[in-house]
Amino acid sequence: MKTYHFIGIKGTGMSALAHILHDSGEKVRGSDIDKYFFTEDALIEKNIEILPFSADNITGKDIIIAGNAFSDQHIEIKKAKEMNVEFYKYHEFLGELAKQNRSVGVTGSHGKTSTTGLLAHVLEESMPISYLIGDGTGSGHEESKYFVFEACEYKRHFLEYYPDYAIMTNIDFDHPDYFKDVDDVFDAFQEMAFQVKKGIIACGDDEYLHKLETRVPIVYYGLSDTNDFQAQNIEETEAGTKFDVFVRNTYFDTFLIPMYGNHHILNALSVIAFCHYEKISSDVMKNLATFGGVKRRFQERNFGSQVIIDDYAHHPIEVTATIDSVRKKYPEKEVIAIFQPHTYTRTAMFLDDFATSLKEADQVYLCDIFSSAREESGDLTVQDLIDKVPNSHFIDIESVSELAQYKDAVLIFMGAGDIQKYQVAYEGKKSE
Repeated sequence: MKTYHFIGIKGTGMSALAHILHDSGEKVRGSDIDKYFFTEDALIEKNIEILPFSADNITGKDIIIAGNAFSDQHIEIKKAKEMNVEFYKYHEFLGELAKQNRSVGVTGSHGKTSTTGLLAHVLEESMPISYLIGDGTGSGHEESKYFVFEACEYKRHFLEYYPDYAIMTNIDFDHPDYFKDVDDVFDAFQEMAFQVKKGIIACGDDEYLHKLETRVPIVYYGLSDTNDFQAQNIEETEAGTKFDVFVRNTYFDTFLIPMYGNHHILNALSVIAFCHYEKISSDVMKNLATFGGVKRRFQERNFGSQVIIDDYAHHPIEVTATIDSVRKKYPEKEVIAIFQPHTYTRTAMFLDDFATSLKEADQVYLCDIFSSAREESGDLTVQDLIDKVPNSHFIDIESVSELAQYKDAVLIFMGAGDIQKYQVAYEGKKSE
């Protein structure tokens, strides 16, 4: 049995990796800040120790895995380097882990967490697998048939991976603090495509994925009839979305997913295409109908006469998709968007696009921009976005009670920062 120490164990990817190693029989502990983060509950349930950051945590006896958010100047990383212990950054260790299994890397500018969760759910219902999802969820199994993992493109970290298969959901310009433009993003995905060993499942409705050169077979899925796997006869029901799947223009089967919106259909198609390619039965694919979702992706609950949704959407494409899902699931309800812009660089780059996507809601409330330690704010403030969005208002912790005026409405709390604190404050204030 090996022992591991995780620097930044509460991170979504890091906590998921900790679960995998723990479930596989290894001894795991980690360190992080004292502030509560939603991933720690599952770690505590497994008695995985979480310590405060301290150089004393580095004893020389553990294999060290450090989160990508931490620089070499971090007190624990400095100590580990000085002691010359076995050391990995998160993406480096994940690359090593992927080599030990039949691996499926799920990547894309949007939708990779939901798609990873969807594929893991479908496979896990019928066979032993290991998986790492970017919502902090992970599971290890010593007799895994597959290792399904989320492969993030940020800073080209996914180039540490050489998966057997890759699912690619889309290519879009994001992370403007690192990528120069969409062509730079495409170049990263092109390099990743050359590292895949057996096959690629790609969304054929995405113009950039169609430009990929590959050394392995590539299968396309989507809504247009040029795809190898196509969804037709889409029907929204009370139980979710039902659709027929055609494989190379021949009817294959009918599927139900408990979600709404074309992006969810595309995610499901990618899973169906992968399973079909691997000759996994249609009965296994039908597990799509029981998917419960992933953390921070369209998580909903009833609150009085309102429906409250927590969602990670932080890019204009994702904001549009989330509001579209709400419109399709709750066509009769007023839609109220509470949005926290994530990083100044992203907000500045997509200011007009955010305004366009948010206009799809009936009322919009905007929080202060959640800043990153790696950037400067410049002159940009959330008021610049408010000025571009009709029916938009500034909101903070003290004014969240204003949301109580919307009866029989859907409140969507969206963002990748700490948007949850506004939801918590609202529910606490309203229930007083």
